Amino acid sequence: MLAARAQYAGESLAALYDPATMPPALARAHQALDRAVDKCYRPAAFASELARLEFLFGPYQQLSAPVLGAAARKGCK
Repeated sequence: MLAARAQYAGESLAALYDPATMPPALARAHQALDRAVDKCYRPAAFASELARLEFLFGPYQQLSAPVLGAAARKGCK
């Protein structure tokens, strides 16, 4: 992933991550990363990008709730 991204060091994220114009090498690197993440959490691939995000945000919410809850109690938003 880092090697693919380094090929475009001078480009903005907006330019690189537009789905219509993303460089093929960067898209392939992201697909490989997605497959690796999938394998870390379950043996089968996720059916869609949305399914992957919904699944991954579950653990994120559980891990961040104590931190975010403490910030809310202190009046931070």
